[in-house]
Amino acid sequence: MSRDPLLDVAVRAARAAGDLLLARAGAEATGLAAKSSRTDLVSDADRAAEEAILDVLRAERPGDAVEAEEGGAAAGTTGVRWVVDPLDGTINYLWGIPHWCVSVAALDAGGARAGVVHDPCRDETFSAARGAGAALGDRPLRLGPGPPLPEALVATGFNYRAEERARQAERLRRVLPAVRDVRRMGAAALDLAWLAAGRYDAYFETGLNPWDWAAGALIVREAGGDVAERASAPGRPPLVAAARPGLLAAVLDLVSDA
Repeated sequence: MSRDPLLDVAVRAARAAGDLLLARAGAEATGLAAKSSRTDLVSDADRAAEEAILDVLRAERPGDAVEAEEGGAAAGTTGVRWVVDPLDGTINYLWGIPHWCVSVAALDAGGARAGVVHDPCRDETFSAARGAGAALGDRPLRLGPGPPLPEALVATGFNYRAEERARQAERLRRVLPAVRDVRRMGAAALDLAWLAAGRYDAYFETGLNPWDWAAGALIVREAGGDVAERASAPGRPPLVAAARPGLLAAVLDLVSDA
């Protein structure tokens, strides 16, 4: 099977943004503004990284639609739509914590077609194309069966809205006694990529946007894992969960709203 050309575009776009962000890391933050809450920040680094991605897409895929976290958007005519998070883990980046990434996904009528999660700090590029498997660099990723839930290492994330965080804390009270341990690293796309690489057994989070998980979910699925989106209680953001094979049902039973 020939390599999907959209995957190559996604890799180039993600690495262009990653190189820019890595060069600026540690510099004084400029252009800070709040988004969904006063704790949810965007900076000039986010905006510059998004522009680096858009430059690649405009040059190589000028007819495609684009949806990007920091407002970059374009209508398209090809049936392909790019969903972009130029800096997933902005708080980590601004505080000098080396755990953040760039997420780029291409979608068509069949859903996610190509996805890349690039971690510049470790120079790790996770990628997948629909029906063609997942990889970390040149190494194929393939997940084995999940452990029993009490032995599972589970990743999660927290919403920026205080009222949703309070609900997430209640959910976490159920989860902690039921699993091996929980990790909260602060970058949803990288959580999913690490799951695909076998570094976690499962992941769950509420309140994600498409750019947070489109690429990562494809990478998990193409690595043989399972991903689900479930509605929450009325007025609540949906739940996204992912796991190694055979483990997702138990995770959903544990973390879904009653």
